[in-house]
Amino acid sequence: MTKQQIGQSIARTDARAKVTGEAMYPGDFTMPNMLHAKILFSGRPHGRITSIDVAAAEAAPDVVAVITAKDVPVNQYGLQTPDQPVLCGPVSWQANSGNSERSNHQAVVRFTGDQVALVVAETESAAAHARDLIHVEYDSLPVLTDPFEALAPEAPLLHSHRQPNEIHPELCTEGNLICHHQIRRGDMEAGWAAADVIVEAEYHTSPQEHAYLQPEAGLAYIDQDDRLTVVVAGQWTQEDQRQIAHALDIPLERVRVIYPAIGGAFGGREDMSVQIVLALAVQHLEKIGIRRPVKIVWSREESILGHCKRHPMWFHCKWGGTRAGKLVAAEVKVVADGGAYCYTTNKVLGNTSMTSTGPYEIPNVKVDVDGVYTNNPPSGAFRGFGAPQGFFAAEMQMNKLAQALEMDPLELRLKNLLRDGSPSVVGTSLPGGVSLVEVTERCAQAAGWRATIQGWRKPAVSDGGKKLQANRRSGVGMAVSFKNIGFSFGYQEKCWAKVELQGQREIEQATLYIGSAEVGQGAHTVIHQMAAEALNLPLAQVRLTVSDTASSPGSSGSASASRMTFMAGNAVQGAVSAALGYWDTGERPAIAAYTYLAPPTTPFDPQTGYGFPNFAYGYVAQVVEVDVDVETGELRVRRVICANDVGRAINPNLVEGQIEGGITQASGWATCENFILADGQTMTPHLSTYLIPTIADAPHQIESIIIERPDPRGPWGARGMGEMPFIPFAPALAAAVHDATGVWFNELPLTPERVLRGLNGE
Repeated sequence: MTKQQIGQSIARTDARAKVTGEAMYPGDFTMPNMLHAKILFSGRPHGRITSIDVAAAEAAPDVVAVITAKDVPVNQYGLQTPDQPVLCGPVSWQANSGNSERSNHQAVVRFTGDQVALVVAETESAAAHARDLIHVEYDSLPVLTDPFEALAPEAPLLHSHRQPNEIHPELCTEGNLICHHQIRRGDMEAGWAAADVIVEAEYHTSPQEHAYLQPEAGLAYIDQDDRLTVVVAGQWTQEDQRQIAHALDIPLERVRVIYPAIGGAFGGREDMSVQIVLALAVQHLEKIGIRRPVKIVWSREESILGHCKRHPMWFHCKWGGTRAGKLVAAEVKVVADGGAYCYTTNKVLGNTSMTSTGPYEIPNVKVDVDGVYTNNPPSGAFRGFGAPQGFFAAEMQMNKLAQALEMDPLELRLKNLLRDGSPSVVGTSLPGGVSLVEVTERCAQAAGWRATIQGWRKPAVSDGGKKLQANRRSGVGMAVSFKNIGFSFGYQEKCWAKVELQGQREIEQATLYIGSAEVGQGAHTVIHQMAAEALNLPLAQVRLTVSDTASSPGSSGSASASRMTFMAGNAVQGAVSAALGYWDTGERPAIAAYTYLAPPTTPFDPQTGYGFPNFAYGYVAQVVEVDVDVETGELRVRRVICANDVGRAINPNLVEGQIEGGITQASGWATCENFILADGQTMTPHLSTYLIPTIADAPHQIESIIIERPDPRGPWGARGMGEMPFIPFAPALAAAVHDATGVWFNELPLTPERVLRGLNGE
């Protein structure tokens, strides 16, 4: 009898290779006769390129080619809408694809990380030297860095060329508005009339740099089957393949994308960085009779300048409740800085729309959410995908209401949390079983909350400012959240897998082909376990072939939105079932491919927000204990208790690792990661100026509580949980700081300077 694989904490399949240094990341790859590339970034937030002089660069030693906008067949790309040039520059001739003459908007740079030219040379240093010899003339254009100013009717347009988008109707074409979402539920006038207590406040959440360990890098070449091959780090091989093929105006099957080991992603690799320009370099060289590989490796500064950030957001919230503790009305206005290009702003803000009123049943709701173009770096996907910002505002409101009602914050939450069948903010119930009450109670009890005749009461650690030392106070705070699994909002989620069974009388070897990216979260280990379980084989008899569009031509979707376990597991089950059917009929080898289609969802109704936006959810609650040094403003997170309903923990150790990593990353966003912009220029372009947590800054103790309430449609009941631990940390920390000091902090990050100013009443 084969040992059960599901629920076992087996070692990661990539662990040995990574700890011994054998794992190959994109920057590690080399090939004979390889060339090197460097990119010229614009360095300015807004301007129109009038001329590019590359003569000196072309004449520099060891330079093979200098590539500009005129060399890009289709000079546009974008994950949601093609609003970004591959290379910015003036163009005055017809596109090879037969498109009409490309408009002047491609000559405009809109943020400092826009790519202007690509230099290919024999060595990296030669490419960098030649890049610095390129002379670009600009006409200056007005710089918009404040999203509220960008919304003004008189503001200059940053994307005047936009057209309506049939696939994403929430994308706007008026002014500098990227997208708009709204929710209208109930009767606001009646809601306010029923409220005994109203809490109104404004909040601001900051941008965040992904700071993955491996900066952007890649290698491109033409393989033995004449495919333009790009070895790179990304989150969705088929989407990289599609965007490369589009920009280069070549058939999809002519492009091959391979992901080797990936040093972190967190959403920052969903959008293009070096993928298209690497392929462009190889294509351009082939056109002039040179067939050589090209490699590029970004420095940390280039990485910070060149890729997207977490959306900074501004909230105005007004919530009302009764003396009995029932929420009756919530009004939320959100403005988000989308930066220079759309990226995934419309999808991120869809999540913010749902989460800005928290995990609660509120009968009367008005929500307006705007994403705005500015000349700041683009904002895009980042762990939690708009939910951390939304829940920060919502849970701050909830804690303030508890204070105004003189009610324990746990007690207030339990009176209002969504349950099975409860209508959510969009008017429909959450599918798959809603465990918010169980998750919240389990977390609170582990933190020391106790039920009394008078209701729930905080643990003793909450001393309300009692002196631990002359300069230190302690406090405790809590927050509750949910997270959708998958992109959804009407997008048809799918995941492809293929299984090949080898042997004669018994299965001797099984090979699973799947495109799913392993970005450090342990996805390939979990997929390996699920395949072995479905086949009832030992792990050693199951081999994975992954993350290569040549061997996995069907889309597995992005390694994001906490979706991979849910989607890949269902795809694996379908492929295994079909392959075993062929095996039973005598086929040798038995081969079957299967595409799992997730349950259908719908976009928001444009007027009311009503809909079925997601097919699955996970649930999380956190309690944070903090010490505050009232003389320096420094925070020390002593303890975090995190309860997560993951449906089924396929690999419990990996779940705990996700919890610990997510909390530590969230602590950075909440306390020390202060991304500073001035007039569109990044003032923190290094890890010496943009500070991420070290081991000394991480919470001293993290307690993980894994709750397994199966989702009926998840594989073996699994939901997905990669983003959940990040989401509630910031509001729980802010509540703990208030508990310790009596001061509310409505803006992130809680740096010592900001905390000290707040304690001093500034």
